[in-house]
Amino acid sequence: MTVRRGEDWGAPGPLPASGVVVRSDAEARAVVERARRADEPVPTLGLLGGDLCRTLGGTGDEARLRSEEAMTFPIDLGAALVDGRLHWFVAHLVARRSWWRGRVLVAMNAEWLGSWDLGPRAHPGDGLLDITDGALRMGDRVKARSRLPAGTHVPHPDLTIRRVDAFQAELDPPLDVYLDGQAIGRARTLSVRLEPDALTVVV
Repeated sequence: MTVRRGEDWGAPGPLPASGVVVRSDAEARAVVERARRADEPVPTLGLLGGDLCRTLGGTGDEARLRSEEAMTFPIDLGAALVDGRLHWFVAHLVARRSWWRGRVLVAMNAEWLGSWDLGPRAHPGDGLLDITDGALRMGDRVKARSRLPAGTHVPHPDLTIRRVDAFQAELDPPLDVYLDGQAIGRARTLSVRLEPDALTVVV
């Protein structure tokens, strides 16, 4: 159930025997992609690391995942049609040539990308992606970089900020696309949507 203001989200519960332990967002994405391409149910994931894990307050303690202290959450899943090929992501999508020049487009399902708080309002169970899109001048990029760990880089007049369940983007010039930190190639078009409560995770 999509999280609502003032309501509890998630429930106590350990990782089931059929669950899969992953140590990064990239490992989680790989499990999702294998299941989706085989037209099989995605197993419950036990998170030991990655930006989604950090967003959910995970501790990286595998024993906790199998204990009564564990928490289970329904998580939204990103689906991205990248130049016509379908992929999935659990934490974030980034399209860029460089962090230092040109356009940068970020779609956050999790709050964090490494040490950067790129989605200060992002919540992986609210049915929305937090989109930041634009190209900053070099001086503004330097300032923004120092503010990224605290999530205070936005708002900015040269950045478009949106919270949506789906979006399309033309990338001209083409940009390199990264899903959960993994480069999947350079692309000209993106069509992205969020699948609410499509994944169950335990931390």
